Amino acid sequence: MTLFTLVEPAQFEQDIRRSLFRASAAPVATAQDALDFVRQASVPDATHNCWAFRVGQTYRSDDDGEPGGTAGRPILAVIDGQAMDRIVVVVTRWYGGTKLGAGGLVRAYGGTAAECLRLAPRTPIIAMRAVALRASFSDLARLQGPLRDWGAIEIAESFDATGAHVRFDIPEEAVDSVTLQISNLTAGRVTLHDAERPDGVP
Repeated sequence: MTLFTLVEPAQFEQDIRRSLFRASAAPVATAQDALDFVRQASVPDATHNCWAFRVGQTYRSDDDGEPGGTAGRPILAVIDGQAMDRIVVVVTRWYGGTKLGAGGLVRAYGGTAAECLRLAPRTPIIAMRAVALRASFSDLARLQGPLRDWGAIEIAESFDATGAHVRFDIPEEAVDSVTLQISNLTAGRVTLHDAERPDGVP
């Protein structure tokens, strides 16, 4: 299943029976990024700042004083239901004087989060692999353009008298194809290997 994350932070707000609900969502890379966003997006004078995040297998949610299971978990369920990952959603409520009941709260928090994510621009999460190669200067020049075309993102490079050692991320699904093309372009002089393996191991 393809998972998605947000392109950029997004907001959506609506009035529900005199209470104002505002969802603030953002893409994040780590759980700490998510918690930092929760602190930034929470409004001190609001009645509740309820939230949830998922980053891979790590997830958390918080009802922030609402009855247990009526806010944070519905927000997390929306994240999962829309096949989202690496995102955090904070739903802030300003109480307007009318109680919604447990079912009403679930619908209000979950619905506000769902509409925020539904309207926000999203992008598929592409699984990447860290790889490396060692090449002469002439072979490296030959490969630089194709590597960009293949979606490679350079991590680091180092040079010595004979050439360069380059580490980069590349889409997981393209690794086999890129390995073959690099070998073809350099007549077998350059091989791609996992970045974690010793330099020079094919």
